[in-house]
Amino acid sequence: MKAIARRQGDTYTHSVAVRNHELTVDEPRDHGGEDSGPTPQELLAASLASCTAITLEMYASRKQWDLGPVEVECEYSTPERGAPTQFALVMRLGRECTEEQLERLRTIAAKCPVHRTLQGEVSFSERIEPAPG
Repeated sequence: MKAIARRQGDTYTHSVAVRNHELTVDEPRDHGGEDSGPTPQELLAASLASCTAITLEMYASRKQWDLGPVEVECEYSTPERGAPTQFALVMRLGRECTEEQLERLRTIAAKCPVHRTLQGEVSFSERIEPAPG
């Protein structure tokens, strides 16, 4: 998986290429941006919310459970440097499920790939190269 961010203009607006898709990422005006797209931190919340929703829907589909409309809300905060990041997920389903189904869905939600990535150990490799052109 790969994403490439390229600055657009003189502020913090970036065009991000992912496969054959383009996303705009920016900072709000009060942080020096043009507010032309979500911030990188907002995209992190969007990634976790959407991955959780898709994981729930895929599991329910395999089980032939009709969940109705699915909505996942994600908020997160990093209280201070060195403190753990806190994620709060609220999953809303359009249909009533049994307690057994709800418990299974809670377990499955925690298995979405983004959740597992954030929960696991990560490592980084960085280098600086000249930009093309």
